[in-house]
Amino acid sequence: MTSFYTESELSQIGFKSYGRNVFLSRKASIYGAENIEIGNNVRIDDFTLISGNVKIGNWIHIAAYSAFYAGKYQIIMDDFVTISSRNIVYAESDDYSGASLSTPFADKDFRHTYGDDVILGKHVLLGTNCTILPGVNLQEGVSVGAMSLVTQNLEAWGVYAGIPAKRIKERNRAILELEKNFLAQQDKDKCYII
Repeated sequence: MTSFYTESELSQIGFKSYGRNVFLSRKASIYGAENIEIGNNVRIDDFTLISGNVKIGNWIHIAAYSAFYAGKYQIIMDDFVTISSRNIVYAESDDYSGASLSTPFADKDFRHTYGDDVILGKHVLLGTNCTILPGVNLQEGVSVGAMSLVTQNLEAWGVYAGIPAKRIKERNRAILELEKNFLAQQDKDKCYII
């Protein structure tokens, strides 16, 4: 038995949709599979947690111990997104003001959450241990350094780092040409382990 679910096992999980060459660790935790979409050529490693309305594009790697909490909002990952280990992405969060309870045992009359969709554009790269807060749009080509806190939208093709994350330099766009060449060489019938 491999550490990834077989095709037959994937079909039993109940995803909204999933594509070809999906490598989902048996040790990952999936909540609300009926709301989760997974594209082609996706690898999701051990101890990753995915909950709620999450849409994962093509050619994506999510490393171990990452977590995605969408709640009633969406987390959308475009193609070629790479998530290093121990990242947390929140589309929904509790109200920390003290005006409401924050326990999951309280019904909605006693709780208040806030949130908004989170979008990770094409070729976004998150270094280890980043935290992404609700309503953030990381535009195409954004790279975020390790241990960063993202509290607002990040403009395309920048390298960001810090708490809160700030743009520190431009990101090389050579990956756009590499993407073209890479895709031109792909054999549609081959099974990849990425």
